[in-house]
Amino acid sequence: MTDAIPPVQLQTDRPNMARMYDYALGGKNNFAADRAAVERLFSLSPENKYVPLANRRFLGRAVDFAARQGITQYLDLGAGLPSMGNVHEVAKLVRPEARVAYVDNDPVVAAHARALLTSADATVRVVQEDVRDPAKVLGHPDVVQLIDFGRPVAVLLVSLLHGITDEEDPAGLVRAFTEVTAPGSYLILSHLTRDGHPADIVHSKEEVFARSNTVFRYRARAEIEAYFAGFDLVEPGLTPVTDWRSEGTEESAADADPDLAAAGSWWLGGVALKAG
Repeated sequence: MTDAIPPVQLQTDRPNMARMYDYALGGKNNFAADRAAVERLFSLSPENKYVPLANRRFLGRAVDFAARQGITQYLDLGAGLPSMGNVHEVAKLVRPEARVAYVDNDPVVAAHARALLTSADATVRVVQEDVRDPAKVLGHPDVVQLIDFGRPVAVLLVSLLHGITDEEDPAGLVRAFTEVTAPGSYLILSHLTRDGHPADIVHSKEEVFARSNTVFRYRARAEIEAYFAGFDLVEPGLTPVTDWRSEGTEESAADADPDLAAAGSWWLGGVALKAG
């Protein structure tokens, strides 16, 4: 049964980040305020309509890579609304026994996710908790039951940390979730970057997000790379998301679709291994 969302939490007149992302990916779980905010982002630069797609494809390739390395446990932090190529769908194509815990504090996300994932078995859970409270997330009964941190796990922070302010210590959050993982675990991370983009466009985009339920901060490459401390980046390292192991995929045809390549330049993504 679908969880009821209290109207005060639904806030249809204010852009919601998860619903904005859903609209940008062609979904239907969004409202007029979400669509208007996304269209404003699109107007700032034409490649913006491809930005969520570029990141979503990176997510799929990264999860597929982790699964092929033998990873069967996934902790998806700030999961957002279920969309094409969900983590459990990608992982289970390679590892049918894969277990996935989706975590998001947004009641809109939690309600929709539980409704859309009703056909999933007990190896997939939706946890409504705030990632800014790692102890609460890691101690949640569903996470405890589903994820064995004594074995390798993939921790996903995809399109999340740019919604964490400097005061909230994003590097500290990454450490809190990764220091409990076993050797052989992976960190999958993507982040919006300001590098290589006009400062006025970056500022305008941040202003759009400031009117939503999540404030975004575009960060420099050095800041993003520092989040992988304690892990070894696998090849090709921290790259635009459209360049990360894209050979033979949709992104390898970027010359025929320059907007997709341009969209990828707004993201830096990487996958890193925790050595033994």
